[in-house]
Amino acid sequence: MNKKAYWVGFNLVKGIGAVRLGKIIDFFGDLELAWNAPKEAFISLGLGDSIIKRLEEVRSTMDLSMIWNKIETKQIDVVTWGEEKYPRRLKEIDQPPPVLYIKGKLLDVDDWAVAIVGTRRKTIYGVQIAERISTFLAANGITIISGLARGIDSIAHSSALHNHGRTIAVLGCGVDRVYPPENTKLAKDITEQGALISDYPLGTPPDGNNFPPRNRIISGMSKATVVVEAGKKSGAIITAKFAVEQGREVFAVPGNLNSPQSQGTNWLIQQGARPLVEFDELLECLNFTRKSMHEQARKNITLDGNEQNIFTALGNETLHIDEIMAKAEMSVDVVSSTLAVMELKGLVRHLGGKNYYVIYEEVSPYGTE
Repeated sequence: MNKKAYWVGFNLVKGIGAVRLGKIIDFFGDLELAWNAPKEAFISLGLGDSIIKRLEEVRSTMDLSMIWNKIETKQIDVVTWGEEKYPRRLKEIDQPPPVLYIKGKLLDVDDWAVAIVGTRRKTIYGVQIAERISTFLAANGITIISGLARGIDSIAHSSALHNHGRTIAVLGCGVDRVYPPENTKLAKDITEQGALISDYPLGTPPDGNNFPPRNRIISGMSKATVVVEAGKKSGAIITAKFAVEQGREVFAVPGNLNSPQSQGTNWLIQQGARPLVEFDELLECLNFTRKSMHEQARKNITLDGNEQNIFTALGNETLHIDEIMAKAEMSVDVVSSTLAVMELKGLVRHLGGKNYYVIYEEVSPYGTE
């Protein structure tokens, strides 16, 4: 059984989050060993009686092999602390989630991301602004992150997809569930042009208590959070507060003083959020202009014919070497040797299992931040 199944096992225990799991790893050194350890070991560790009771219930009732088979059958990726493919920006926040369930694909380009969030009770003004922001960012190669909720979130995702951009939805339920149900097709489209992400186990229902905590992932994966419309007490404001705690930039769209949907954004501006008036300011403030500079520099790199074929075949996808061979119409020997050279040049990265993708580092040909 895959070692990550034990991460999933502890993730099923309510009350074992980043802090407690870190203590368990430090104490046992290995989660498989911890999973099979006697109750007395957890008492020695200092876990509370209620946590130990829940752990015992999960260990006695859950078949990790069956759970892991279900994960594989549904083609869901499990990413844990320490893995290279764990979202880079999310690693930087305080107590990042130990386990992420991913349906779809994350790419290096997703490090260049902006969260767009807002009210479910959108106005025509909010829809227009959300569409314009998402379209603008997608045209500049920026990934859009939101929460798949009704209203502004759905508009942000849909506009990114419509403009052939990448988008990521962070869920307040398991990635095998879709909420709200009317977004089922949208969720499917997102998996084909981005990813659905959750730190909740498969099967977790969309309980109201799940949504505020998931907002820390939306802001944590983003370089900035843009609040389009929001009431003063809303999930979008919670996301903005998380962004501030994480040291990320917060932008708010100014709105009509008489509109309830603009009370939250206008309040954020009062509290120091940057008013988003000109979209170019978003790129300039966050040095996103360096992304286009880097991509232009990469275009200027001299590639031989084989390298260019592979570069074109990969595009923005993560592909197995067999898929690269098919798309590039090259033999396995030529593809293998060419990929090795491209890795040395810093053009591609081997993800493991003979899967490769193009690297988009956060650097500028004119220097680093």
